[in-house]
Amino acid sequence: MTSTRTTSSTTDSDTHSDIHSDLRRPRRSRRRFALHYVEMVVAMFVGMFVGMFALAPLWAAAGLDLSHDQDPELASLRMAFDMSVGMALWMRFRGHAWGPTLEMCGAMFAPLVPLFPLLWAGAVDGMTVMMVAHVAMFPLMLAVMLRRRDEYAGSHAHHRARKSADVSAGRDR
Repeated sequence: MTSTRTTSSTTDSDTHSDIHSDLRRPRRSRRRFALHYVEMVVAMFVGMFVGMFALAPLWAAAGLDLSHDQDPELASLRMAFDMSVGMALWMRFRGHAWGPTLEMCGAMFAPLVPLFPLLWAGAVDGMTVMMVAHVAMFPLMLAVMLRRRDEYAGSHAHHRARKSADVSAGRDR
């Protein structure tokens, strides 16, 4: 009888532990998801600032010293490119595959698609295009992440392990 009670209490304890583990798991995945989002925002800004300041002499030498007043389309595309490079480098470093990386980069360019015709029609100016595009990038990045919720709610170790297995098998997603 004591044996049954011990087994029963062990089972109850295990069940209790499993319940708490299950309750912590969603909170942990939400924190990881939020951390991934913050990392993407930081990487986006790092890319933008590196492009604006550190690479300014290079851009000028290449004839890409652009302003949102004089060359709004090219200036907006270059800024989206700079932000995309920062995010792509960080995502690949963290072990994300090319698919999610390119989707995240697409979120930098997507706001420009409806804004350029408004610019050409004279409904908005170059500075408005830049401001609206920047604001739109945040929910678009979130939408990309929600599309692949499991990808962004997991740990980075999971990405690295999967990438390592893919490289060993001769394929890089």
